[in-house]
Amino acid sequence: MTSVGIYFKMLLVMKVLYTFKELEKVLKSDYQIKKAIADGRIFRVEKGIYSQNQFVHPLDVVTKKYPHAVFTMDSAFYFHGLSDVIPDKTYLAVKRNSTKINDPAIVPVFVTEKFLDVGKTQITFEGVTINAYNKERMLIELIRSKKSMAYDYYKEIIGSYRKIMNNLDTESIEEYSRVFDFENYIFRTIQEEVF
Repeated sequence: MTSVGIYFKMLLVMKVLYTFKELEKVLKSDYQIKKAIADGRIFRVEKGIYSQNQFVHPLDVVTKKYPHAVFTMDSAFYFHGLSDVIPDKTYLAVKRNSTKINDPAIVPVFVTEKFLDVGKTQITFEGVTINAYNKERMLIELIRSKKSMAYDYYKEIIGSYRKIMNNLDTESIEEYSRVFDFENYIFRTIQEEVF
């Protein structure tokens, strides 16, 4: 086996998904990539994304394509078990000046860079590790978005927060509300509707 073959085998063990550029570094040419696909050693998941597995969880693909994005809004509420409504689109928080996302299944939520990592954590959903805002940040987002949400959906999520209120980190909620300059409004609303 050639050194490229050994390196490719190691790459396959270490990664599930890779971009065209990552494969090109290993296989050295478009021809070799096409050959690996023809041989069944790798599979084209979608344009520019490849896998060693024929079937890949959609969250793995989204995470690979947008590694700096953070799952938010309907997606995060669902992943955290705060809503049983399966979102029909994927909500991703991205930097305000980031490249446009041309995927109709994704709703980009543009966030000022200094706020992008506030409350960002990693969670595992259906075996996939993803970046998502924690429950405390999502409570802030829920209150901030109250007027634009369907009333029943908002009430469902508030009801879920009531059930877990003793498990929430109130210091983080306080810190986040200060960061977003909504401290009085958010705390008043949280006290009225959650605690």
